[in-house]
Amino acid sequence: MDVILVREPGLFTTVQDLGRQGFGPMGVSPSGAADAVSLRVGNRLVGNAEGAAGLEMTLLGGTFAFPDGAVLALAGSDFGATLDAKSAQLWTAFEAKPGQTLKLGPTQTGARCYLCVQGGIQVKAFLGSASTHILSGLGGFQGRALRKGDVLTIGATSRSARERRLSARALKEMQPRKVLRVTPGPQDDWFPEATRRVFYESAYRVAEETNRMGIRLQGASVAKATEGELTSEGVSLGAVQVPEGGLPIILFVEQQTTGGYPKIANVISADFHSLGQLRPRDEIRFERVDFATARASLIKQENLLASDDLLV
Repeated sequence: MDVILVREPGLFTTVQDLGRQGFGPMGVSPSGAADAVSLRVGNRLVGNAEGAAGLEMTLLGGTFAFPDGAVLALAGSDFGATLDAKSAQLWTAFEAKPGQTLKLGPTQTGARCYLCVQGGIQVKAFLGSASTHILSGLGGFQGRALRKGDVLTIGATSRSARERRLSARALKEMQPRKVLRVTPGPQDDWFPEATRRVFYESAYRVAEETNRMGIRLQGASVAKATEGELTSEGVSLGAVQVPEGGLPIILFVEQQTTGGYPKIANVISADFHSLGQLRPRDEIRFERVDFATARASLIKQENLLASDDLLV
């Protein structure tokens, strides 16, 4: 049985797949990879199914030993990875020989890097998913972030390493956006036109308190016009919620499943992966688009991910 030895866990490293869908009525958010596009591509590079479990590292990567060797790929942000002190390329499949060690440092670009291993990381599924749900302490590896000394099991593998990498065209198309496209939220009309103009024309800074539950923003306050209270209702991934005080929060992968604050907008699905690469102090803006554009953008993204031109 092949394993990964965690020599150093990094700042916050968890086992994630594409999450558990359909359990919102039970109060369970999807969790899963914060940048699902990067995880999907990383798995493709090593020959896994797109939804296989990998490691999600945040801001500072870990150090991992492979006593039996493994076929690996790194996807997402550049964490300056080295394999036995030699540079390990991002977006490229490569082989770790038995006894070699992969070391990652602080991020040089976005927020998260994904380590995908041929065969996937094997953990006990919770509600059909391997993803770690930190708030509830369920899923993943013992329901928590990794610690020094943890031993992770790798699934069955052919141990064949094909030379493949992400195409230049796909890499360009997948660059994270800092201008996030949004559609109007269900309570868009609770906000006067002047307030909506402020929201769309202002720059916001990602707050230090940001986490997998929500991306808190600092900047122009957004005040609603109505004095009425909103009855708690279901909320969606990417909803831009405006609590008391008027500073928006983008609901993220471990969001609460219901909420009572008005939603002025919703980030479109094609830009969810960009949310996963936002770091504290990053500056973003919002661009309003219609539903037809949102749908077309997602179709374009999915067509790229399914195309034969994705990898070369």
